[in-house]
Amino acid sequence: LGRMFDGIEYRGDSQAKVEELAARAGVPVYNGLTDDWHPTQMLADVLTMTEHCAKPLTETAFAYFGDARFNMGNSYLVTGALLGMDVRIVAPEEYWPAPAIVARARELARTSGAVITLTEDIAEGVRGADFVATDVWVSMGEPKEVWAERIKALAPYAVTMDVLRATGNPDVRFLHCLPAFHDLGTRVGQEIHEAYGLTSLEVTDEVFESAYSVVFDEAENRLHTIKAVLVATLGR
Repeated sequence: LGRMFDGIEYRGDSQAKVEELAARAGVPVYNGLTDDWHPTQMLADVLTMTEHCAKPLTETAFAYFGDARFNMGNSYLVTGALLGMDVRIVAPEEYWPAPAIVARARELARTSGAVITLTEDIAEGVRGADFVATDVWVSMGEPKEVWAERIKALAPYAVTMDVLRATGNPDVRFLHCLPAFHDLGTRVGQEIHEAYGLTSLEVTDEVFESAYSVVFDEAENRLHTIKAVLVATLGR
């Protein structure tokens, strides 16, 4: 592949595979997403934060709600730690990032001045937040058997208007990397409604469609930040 292309994007499950590809390809390799990390999404999200909050990043607080064991939770925690932010993971303890990821974030925070919080307490986790983020509870390809367990554990951590009000910040903004199960407009959303009687999962439609939501700015910013990555790596 390195002989045929000037750059390669990998988007798949395995972090080990993208690292091996990067080591052997001889051309820039971009991690578009693995089960463990989502670095390009972080670039878009940080740009979105700077657009929608006048504070410097070192004074910006954001809370991530829901299943934080995988790429988005890991990436928010470590990115926030790198940038000196006030980062909160708000989820049941069994849905927190792995201890090694948390340790890495705390080590980075010693240098950057970041504040790292992992809590099951919604009020504590959201108080004063400038941004509230979440992601889907069930991913593409996962069996339906996981739905019941996830919904039972994470339903209290859905992002609702009450959660946004609990920040005490009238300028709070909502982030989601998309797609979102916020209504019955998807096949999965309809199936979950039929099985569990829910009209939304990780975020309510009221929040998703509100003025607090900047999810489409966030989606657009993937374009701009990825263009910047391409220029930085190929435009020499």
